[in-house]
Amino acid sequence: MSRVAVLKGGRSLERQVSLRSGARVEDALARLGHEVVSVDVGLDLIRRLREAQPDVAFVALHGRDGEDGTVQELLEILGVPYTGSGVLACVCAMDKVLTKHLMVDAGIPTPEFFAFSETAFRDLGAAEALPAIEERLSFPIVVKPSSQGSALGVKFAATAAEVPAALVSAFSYDPKVLLERHVPGRELAVSVLDGEPLPVVEAVPRDDHFYDFESRYDIGATDFVCPAELPEGVTERVQEMAVSTYRLLGLAGFGRVDIMLDSGDGKPYVLEANPIPGLTDTSLLPQAADAAGIGFDSLVERLLELAEARPAPA
Repeated sequence: MSRVAVLKGGRSLERQVSLRSGARVEDALARLGHEVVSVDVGLDLIRRLREAQPDVAFVALHGRDGEDGTVQELLEILGVPYTGSGVLACVCAMDKVLTKHLMVDAGIPTPEFFAFSETAFRDLGAAEALPAIEERLSFPIVVKPSSQGSALGVKFAATAAEVPAALVSAFSYDPKVLLERHVPGRELAVSVLDGEPLPVVEAVPRDDHFYDFESRYDIGATDFVCPAELPEGVTERVQEMAVSTYRLLGLAGFGRVDIMLDSGDGKPYVLEANPIPGLTDTSLLPQAADAAGIGFDSLVERLLELAEARPAPA
């Protein structure tokens, strides 16, 4: 069996979710007979990893530092194999604007969007372009920070008067924001394990609101349907789109792609990809794996095997 360092917690706004993911992974690793080294990521990360000398690191670190390539870079410097995607894939997936530009170039359907930085808004007069953006996207508009997960900082602007407050909120999370055409419809998630799609999960918030942070992690706030009951051919289509996005971004091991199924034209649109999906008891990847006959312990073991089998960086 292996000595596994579980990286969790950290300093991002998703710290609490990460702690829950990490604790669940640790329990599974213990049941599987592995030696677990629990690491709440902080200033002593390098020292603790050097002292522990783990065979592999299980990255359950969501948000900043965990999903943006930072901790992956450090693990590669130390020569420690790790679960999930590499540095470049994490950089690409964490940046929603970069992800969407790559999808547009690759022909993967994604809602129309515009993006700009806080500097452009403050110093280059980008605010004067808002009427043109609003006209081209039409209301409601989704305003979101470029590099946050779990729907943190996401706001809906139903009118032009609501856009400034939505921008202020998004800028409080990230110096770059995304303004996106709102796609009304069904919220789907397609998890990918080692390049293969798992059953589609549909998230149905009970308050008839969008799938926000509270809906994701408060037990009972959302109903989940897995496999999602979709029209003929749609399951295969969204799984194909998820795998294409996974490959486009260079994800490895596992990932989750979020998709909206438009209630108007019936077409699916990719919103974003998550390189380190949640592993809590309300998270979508474990639900999809379970529907595929892969229990949580088996999922954790599989991710470890993939990490240990991946060639070391040159």
